[in-house]
Amino acid sequence: MKPHGIIEEKRSMWIFGYGSLVWKPDFEYKRSKIGYIKGYKRRFWHGDDFYRGDKERPGRVVTLVEDHEACTWGVAYEVTDSQVEESLQYLNMREAVLGGYITETVDFIPREKGQGQGQLPALAYIATSDNPIYLGPASDAEIAAQIAACRGNTGHNLEYLLRLAEFMRLSCPEVQDEHLFSIEAAALALLCELKVDPFPRPVILTPGN
Repeated sequence: MKPHGIIEEKRSMWIFGYGSLVWKPDFEYKRSKIGYIKGYKRRFWHGDDFYRGDKERPGRVVTLVEDHEACTWGVAYEVTDSQVEESLQYLNMREAVLGGYITETVDFIPREKGQGQGQLPALAYIATSDNPIYLGPASDAEIAAQIAACRGNTGHNLEYLLRLAEFMRLSCPEVQDEHLFSIEAAALALLCELKVDPFPRPVILTPGN
């Protein structure tokens, strides 16, 4: 469903984030919930030639890949009234125009279910294999090496990886994301071996940065 179609339908909606949106939504929202969606796995298979890389050396960021046995944890944000149009206009530029993502509707399941509340329909941004900057699968070591070498307008690709891993450990400690944590371990081991520190100061993992 197109974002403008959602605007025409209702004045309240949920937006599901599973990558940088979990720590940096950058739009106003009413409330947020941690939870998951079924039928998708998170993978560092999408290229990024703007935020975390460039045209010559694209970084790697996450997308969702269909897998009926999998689930992906993240954050859903509820936007209401004027926030709906404002958030979708912002995300269209951030995720679709500059990021190469398309929109899909998913069923979000909050970890803490309120009275009478089950699944929530939410909008998610997904990059597919027909996108020109889609990179596809690679070994954990290859993905880690690419992430460790890339930097874009927003910052180092490694920062993206570390923030996402930190979110999962702090907010979803019961979840073992093998793909994410394996790539994180490989990237950190590579930097240790090369004695490279891409950050002159420690990364401060706070919302909005």
